[in-house]
Amino acid sequence: MSEVKLQIDGQEVRVQEGTSILEAAKAAGVEVPHLCYREDLPPTSACRLCVVGVEGARTLTAACSTDVVDNMTVETNNERTARARKLVIELLLSDHDPECPHDEDTACELGKWAHEFDVDGSRYEGERRTYEADDSTPFFVLDHSRCILCERCITACNEVQHIGAIGLVNRGFSTKVATPFDLPLLESACTSCGQCLSVCPTGAIRLKSPVDQPIRTVNTTCPYCGVGCGIKVRVDSEDRIVEVLEDPENQSSLGRLCVKGRFGFGFVNHEDRLTQPLIRRDGELTPASWDEALDYVADRLAAYDGDSFGTLCSAKATNEDGYVQQKLARLLMKSNHVDHCARLCHSSSVVAMMVSLGSGATSNSYADYEDAGCLMVVGSDPGSNHPVVGARIRKAVVERGAKLIVVNPRRTE
Repeated sequence: MSEVKLQIDGQEVRVQEGTSILEAAKAAGVEVPHLCYREDLPPTSACRLCVVGVEGARTLTAACSTDVVDNMTVETNNERTARARKLVIELLLSDHDPECPHDEDTACELGKWAHEFDVDGSRYEGERRTYEADDSTPFFVLDHSRCILCERCITACNEVQHIGAIGLVNRGFSTKVATPFDLPLLESACTSCGQCLSVCPTGAIRLKSPVDQPIRTVNTTCPYCGVGCGIKVRVDSEDRIVEVLEDPENQSSLGRLCVKGRFGFGFVNHEDRLTQPLIRRDGELTPASWDEALDYVADRLAAYDGDSFGTLCSAKATNEDGYVQQKLARLLMKSNHVDHCARLCHSSSVVAMMVSLGSGATSNSYADYEDAGCLMVVGSDPGSNHPVVGARIRKAVVERGAKLIVVNPRRTE
C-alpha cells in the first residue's frame, strides 16, 4: 500500500493510502469533532459533525468516510466548519431529551460538543418523538428520547457481533432504533451482549442501575469460558465491581463481550457469597479462621494419601492453579489420580483430535475462523457457550460467504 502526502491545517501529513481524513488528522494530533464515528466501527457519516473543508470541493466533506488522496489540502477548523458544526449540534439537540445533562462533565458526547461550541439549546424546537422506552432486558434500557440516530448501536450489533437485532424503522421524523416488527428487545434476536450499550454516545442505551463512581480500572480476563476475552473491571472505593467494559486491545475478543462477561459479575459482591471458611460442628456449619480451616483440612487429608486420594481440576481455573493442584496430588499426596472435567464433556472430541491432529487441543487460532473458506462445528453451540467465537463464525459466513457445516443432534443458532 502506497503512502499519501497531504496538508492538514497547514501541516504536512503522510499516511497510508486508504486512510480517512479523520484518521489522518488524528495521526497528526488534530482533533476533529465527531459523534457517529468510532475507531472500532465502520463509518456511517450519520451525524455530519466531522465535516471539514477540502480544497477544490464545493461543499464540506465528512472526514470520517472520505479517504485521503495525494496532495489533498484540508482545513478542519475555520469559520465555515465552525458554523456548520454549530448548526449540526442545534439540529441534533432539537430532537434530544432536554432533561439530558449537558455540561463539560457529562457522559453525553453530544452535551460535551454543545458545551465546546457554546450551544445552549436549539432554535429548531418542534414536535418531539414520544416513543416509550424499551426496558425489557434485565440490564439496560433503550430510551428513544436521547437517541440522535447516529447508528453506532446498529453498526455494533450488525458489523461487530453480527447479530442483527436492531435497525432503523419508520421514516422521517418517526425514524427510531428498534427490532424487526418493533418487538421488545427481550423478545427479539438480542442476546443482551451490551455491545450497543458500550458505543452509545448519548445515554440513549444505558444501564438500568446507575453506576457508582469507579476509582480505578483493572485489566483482566473474563473467567466464564475458555475464549479468554479481555475485560476492564471498574471498581469503587470499597473494591466492589461496579461495571465491566470490553478491552479492544485483547486479541482473543477484539473488543467484543457477551452477556456473561459484561453483566455477570453480581455474584462477586453478593450478600449470600461465602467470605470465610465454615467447619461443621455438631451437624452445624460454623465460621472459622483460615488457619483453623487449613489445619482441619490438612489433618483430614493426611489419612487419605496414595491411591485413596484423587483430585478433580476445573476448566474455569487458570493453568497455574491446575499446575499447583497436580503438584499437590503427585508430590504431597503421592497420588496420580488427577482428573479434569474435560475428560467427561470433551472426551469424544479429544479422542477425535488425537487421531486426526495428534493433539487433544485446537490447532487453529481464532483469526483462522474469519479467514477459513469452510467451518465445521461438531457437537457444539458457540452462540450459547462461546458467544465471542460465535461472532467470529458469523462474520466469516455473513461477510465472506464462508461455508458453515454444523453436526449436532439438536438444532442450534
